[in-house]
Amino acid sequence: MTTLTAAVVQAAAPLFDTPAALLRAEELIREAVETHRAEVVVLPEAFLGGYPKGLDFGITVGSRTPAGRELFRRYHAAAVDVPGPETDALAGLTRELGCHAVVGAVERQGGTLYCVALFFGPDGYPGLHRKLMPTAAERYLWGQGDGSTLPVVDTGTARLGAGICWENYMPLFRAAMYAKGVDLWCAPTVDDRDAWQATMRHIALEGRCFVLSANQYLRRDALPDDLHPVQGDAPDTVLIGGGSVIVSPLGEVLAGPLRDGEGILTAELDLDDLARARFDFDPTGHYARPDVFTLHVDESARTTVAGISGPAGNGR
Repeated sequence: MTTLTAAVVQAAAPLFDTPAALLRAEELIREAVETHRAEVVVLPEAFLGGYPKGLDFGITVGSRTPAGRELFRRYHAAAVDVPGPETDALAGLTRELGCHAVVGAVERQGGTLYCVALFFGPDGYPGLHRKLMPTAAERYLWGQGDGSTLPVVDTGTARLGAGICWENYMPLFRAAMYAKGVDLWCAPTVDDRDAWQATMRHIALEGRCFVLSANQYLRRDALPDDLHPVQGDAPDTVLIGGGSVIVSPLGEVLAGPLRDGEGILTAELDLDDLARARFDFDPTGHYARPDVFTLHVDESARTTVAGISGPAGNGR
């Protein structure tokens, strides 16, 4: 039997304070590995750079405000360059600890921000996944990823992939990732609804993979005093309510969902359960019908101006 200990971290990082967020990420990864013996650690969506829950950036249809532009400037300044000092620091940490980590972040590429999942391992930083479709008002803040950032990382014992928040609802995205042979489906998110649990269990069953979903737990008192989320300014107002969870390839909840505070969930994964689960269902293998259904995936990088290097490039 081959086993692997996985951890999902439920926490929030300081908004608009990237050095503090990086320090917090390093502390949490180290705690997961050294205290909980985790070999794979997943941190929530937008942990580096922040998820500005409840802020409207001064946007109404057809109008932007100077105050909203200044708030975006702050958000842009708090994002991380990839590669950059933050990825270097986390790569150094996973080299030291000999672990794998998937860390949610906001990537800065020129004037555009992307919501990303950063992969790290014993060999450093192998790449990222950019969220394909920001949801609703997120589209004011983040650009769309393309097919060139759909990595699956082989740890030597299992294959890691990532789906960020609501792109987990995209059936064709899921099919493409299943075809890549994902064993550990990492789902950084900020969705704290009860319905999210059904989605995580469904993906585990559909993909016959382990699902590791890490969510933030964020209260109003963790935001700077000059921000005013629509949920209100009472310090104990919960903006993101957690719900981190670990699920087996047959949809059984192995740990969580965690509510009402920060914490680290762990589970020992029996990787032989992958083959046991795929015995009667493999969504892109023996249970597929390629004579009826086919999916074309374009994994090329999409740039506005081709043939140059620099800020207009994709940075990967």
